[in-house]
Amino acid sequence: MVIKSVEPFFAGPFLLVKITTDDGLVGWGEGLPDNRRSVAAFIEECQRFLIGQNPSPIEDIWQRLYRGFFWKGGFVHLSALSAIDIALWDLKGKALGVPIYDLFGGPTRHRIRLYAHIGGSDLESLKQSATERVGQGFTAVKFNPVPTMGPLEGTKAIQETCERVQTVREVIGWDRDLLLDFHGRTSPAMGLLLARELAPLKPFWIEEPCQPANVDALAWVSAQSPVPIATGERLFTRWDFRPVLERTHVAVLQPDPAICGGLMELRKIAAMAETYYVGVAPHNPYGPVSLAAAFQLAASVPNFVIQEHTTLGKGLLKVPFQQTDGYVPIPTGPGLGIEVDEEAIKEGKSQERQLPLERLTDGSVADW
Repeated sequence: MVIKSVEPFFAGPFLLVKITTDDGLVGWGEGLPDNRRSVAAFIEECQRFLIGQNPSPIEDIWQRLYRGFFWKGGFVHLSALSAIDIALWDLKGKALGVPIYDLFGGPTRHRIRLYAHIGGSDLESLKQSATERVGQGFTAVKFNPVPTMGPLEGTKAIQETCERVQTVREVIGWDRDLLLDFHGRTSPAMGLLLARELAPLKPFWIEEPCQPANVDALAWVSAQSPVPIATGERLFTRWDFRPVLERTHVAVLQPDPAICGGLMELRKIAAMAETYYVGVAPHNPYGPVSLAAAFQLAASVPNFVIQEHTTLGKGLLKVPFQQTDGYVPIPTGPGLGIEVDEEAIKEGKSQERQLPLERLTDGSVADW
């Protein structure tokens, strides 16, 4: 069996990759949708390492795709590598007739907990969004409660944040979990201040209380925060995660299967986290192929916590995932356990995903 073709696909707002072998077997992967044309071009750049090659030695292929470029790293390179790696694991599982998690040691759980996103421009719409998610059976919801912020803000921003979190807590009650995502909008000082203000509302975690580039800043916040800290969606490979584990006090890592280096890299990061008694909750606000990859990780590691999602695959998978009471059963099919609906993808309209550019009231650029 050798690789015959490697094709990037634009599916709605998402970027998928399809790897086909000479005997007709197909593996699917997913990359980062942001700047996806650049990622798709890099996937095509990687074809010279793949066409005509045996897809089975995935670790060796990963090393070639990572170390074969002198200037390595960054989201374009790592997202292309991640998408290809996921597709190769899908191929291997299908060739052997087993789910990928069986190749990682077998299942450690029989179902996977999800959290749902909520949002709203004002308190009423936020309350309505949270009410809808509760009605759908989710046991955990997440949102970004903080306005666009500068390095230091006064009482208005603090009060606004607290009101939003209080509103959601009142809707979901105390028997459901409330996850907060600061999204790197806050400076270390503001992140810690807000963590202390919000602690009585018992957030499950605070995600990205500061930008991820300065590990010591994150260490300062996480050591003092009364709320558990989660981070990692913007980090690449085990090398980026190592100093976070060694120097901070985070409770949860959030490697993204579509940018961290793929499925095996995700598994290695989870194993590193386990030695520090740190949980893993893969980042995935993208499509169902990346979600399926995260499910394979969730099924196979003991320190999995909870899974992010925005779609369960309707319109992209022939059989979408189904959630009941906020959980999905672990997939049982071979490979990723999904069947991509290529006809629906071809008939659907491609959508460009544009990230916003935020500005403060004085006109200066702020973090989104």
